Amino acid sequence: MAKEDDEQEYLFKIVVIGDSAVGKSNLLSRFARDEFDLHSKATVGVEFQTQVLEVDGKEVKAQVWDTAGQERFRAVTSAYYRGAVGALIVYDISRRTTFDSVKRWLEELDTHCDTTVARMLVGNKCDLENIRDVSVDDGKSLAEEEGLFFIETSALDSTNVNGAFEIVIREIYNNISRKVLNSDSYKAELSVNRVSLVNDSSKQNKGALSCCS
Repeated sequence: MAKEDDEQEYLFKIVVIGDSAVGKSNLLSRFARDEFDLHSKATVGVEFQTQVLEVDGKEVKAQVWDTAGQERFRAVTSAYYRGAVGALIVYDISRRTTFDSVKRWLEELDTHCDTTVARMLVGNKCDLENIRDVSVDDGKSLAEEEGLFFIETSALDSTNVNGAFEIVIREIYNNISRKVLNSDSYKAELSVNRVSLVNDSSKQNKGALSCCS
């Protein structure tokens, strides 16, 4: 029994948000299955996948949710955000309009989440350097302004994809107090949306992460 108590499970809900066609679904499939679909279509509704990682010797299950960015699917957002303790806000470095939408997505995140959320700004498609429309410095500046982690990724060639999710997962792990979120208690908490978190203690690291090879 003691051994079972030592093997407590952590389940973290992470949402991936951003405008349509910024590569949210491919980031998720690259992270969860190491797959990329050149012909992926707009996500209809909501889907999620679970990935298991180890953090400080503990098994952590990341339940990553993906939804379409089009306005007509906004009806799903309330349930979509409920219980989230991490978020990746994604834009396409080759489309300035998707970067300009980031603040709107952050406002929506703040509206629907009443818990501390580990937030990562992700400039995706950094393989499209030749048609870049958003500079790395612009991404860094916005991240610093909003208190976000920042990284550039490419779901196409896998650059920094795992790193983006892993940084968020570790931040969630650091944010959560010693309380254990096992599967049953987490589901109960999702129903009332009151995951207990400690205050964010790593603001000095935010906005300082950016890499893209």
